[in-house]
Amino acid sequence: MKEPVDINILAEDNLLFHMPTKPINLLNPIVLAYIGDAVFEVLVRQYLISLPNHKPNHLHRQATQFVSAKAQCMLLEKWQPYLTEAEADIVRRGRNAKSGSAPKNADPAHYQQATALECLIGYLYYGKQIARIRELMAIAFNEDTNGQT
Repeated sequence: MKEPVDINILAEDNLLFHMPTKPINLLNPIVLAYIGDAVFEVLVRQYLISLPNHKPNHLHRQATQFVSAKAQCMLLEKWQPYLTEAEADIVRRGRNAKSGSAPKNADPAHYQQATALECLIGYLYYGKQIARIRELMAIAFNEDTNGQT
């Protein structure tokens, strides 16, 4: 039987409970994109809930402005000048990864870029680079580094 996890010893500023079985640099970029997609969506939802007007339909419409393949493609272009060399390398790995399935409602080029963005978020998340994720998301939300829009 596993020992219970003491929540007090978990990373104090994130929601990371389970680390992958491999070092993050050895994870398949599609796996990083898988977790990155979820993390990105949560961050977008948190941001939207921090704004006025919480009608479900409005929240959904606003979220699609960030989480669609086209929106993520445009956001990655916006982030490009701010990326470190290591981050740009992860983005290249994510963009070149083969997911095995064709996008249903997205341009294939946008889908590749969206996967690259999600791969980067997954990489930063598992690398516990939460402050860096905050910096990039502040750019996404047009905020200054103190969270002001």
